[in-house]
This record gives sequence, C-alpha cells and structure tokens, in this order.
Amino acid sequence: MQGAGVAAAGGQTAEQKLVLAHKALRATRGLQFDFNSMPAPQQPAWLEPFLKALKPVLDFLVTIGPVLKYVFWGGLIAGVLLIVYFVIRETVPDSWFKRKTAVTATDWRPDNAQALALLEDADGLAAAGRFEEAIHLLLFRSIDDLAGRRPGAVRPALTSRDIASLEVLPPQPRAAFARLAQAVERSFFGGRPASAEEFGTARQDYEAFAFAEGWR
Repeated sequence: MQGAGVAAAGGQTAEQKLVLAHKALRATRGLQFDFNSMPAPQQPAWLEPFLKALKPVLDFLVTIGPVLKYVFWGGLIAGVLLIVYFVIRETVPDSWFKRKTAVTATDWRPDNAQALALLEDADGLAAAGRFEEAIHLLLFRSIDDLAGRRPGAVRPALTSRDIASLEVLPPQPRAAFARLAQAVERSFFGGRPASAEEFGTARQDYEAFAFAEGWR
C-alpha cells in the first residue's frame, strides 16, 4: 500500500504539488494571511496633551512667519559681514585697527634704582657663566617693568616683538629693546649658546633702553 501511495505521489503534476504545498502553508500555525482584521495603531496617551501644549507655540510661529523671513536674511547678512571682518582683520596690518594714543613717553622709563639692581643681578649670572639666563633676565624684567607702568598697553598676550613695535616707545629705547629681544630669541629660546661678548652687547642694549636720553 505504501509503495502505491508513493507511486501515486510520484505521478502528481507540478500544479497538484503546488496546490498541496499551498494547503500545507495555510495550515501552518503562526502565519497570518488575513490582514484586514489587523487592529488600528493606538495613539500614545501622552501625544494628545503634548500637541495641545505645543499648539500655542505653533500658532505663534505661524503668526510671525512673515517676520521670520526678514530675521533670517538679516542674520545671514550679519554673519557674512562678520566673516569678512575677521578675514580683513587677519590680512591687513594691525596698525589699521589700532588707535593712536597720546601716552607720555616719560611714564615708561624704568626706575633708575631698579635698573641698576637688575644689571647687578644679570652680572651675577654672567659671572657664573650663565650668559643666556642673564640676557633673558634683562628682557624679562624690562617687560615686567613696562607692564607695571602701562598695564593697559603692555598686555600679557603681547610678545617681545609686539612690545618693541609699540609706537608710544621713543625711537632710541625701542630700538635698544628690539635688539635685546632678538638676542633672547637667538640664545635663550633658540638654543644657541651665548658668549660673554654677546652678554656685554645685551647689557649695553639694556643700558641704552633704561638710561637713554631719548626718553626725555
């Protein structure tokens, strides 16, 4: 009997096999074929109160909608102008943006007693062969003294080169300060050993800066 059933099954056509496979698929549990009976999605309980609370804001935005267009374009223009300003600020000379101040040059002159004490300290370092530190001390104390006398002009962010270019410094002291700053760049910051002769030159530059008649 089993052999006959197998033979009968073997004699089925492709259409009959498809019908039997479809019936077996329909009889499989866990598969849904009727999608018309699916329940409608439920709205979350919190959504309706949220939309009610948001409605005044949406109504207000709709009301000021025409104004927002001008606000947008105004903000865009302001942003473009700000970018152009920063580009120009970085490309043109700083003197274009600096105000000329009528600062009395004599207010910048280092105190005579402090200048002599500084030279004594620098000579002590030089006597120990620490020429780089001695030159750096002359510059560092000079900047510190200037910052104490004119704190509004000598800002912490300024470099020694920036200070040497300040127009409120008289020409002779400014030139001496610039040479002293260059000596520090070569030795203390540049890593190049300084000699006794270079310290002597730096000492003379500091004297020209601190005791120059050009301050008068």
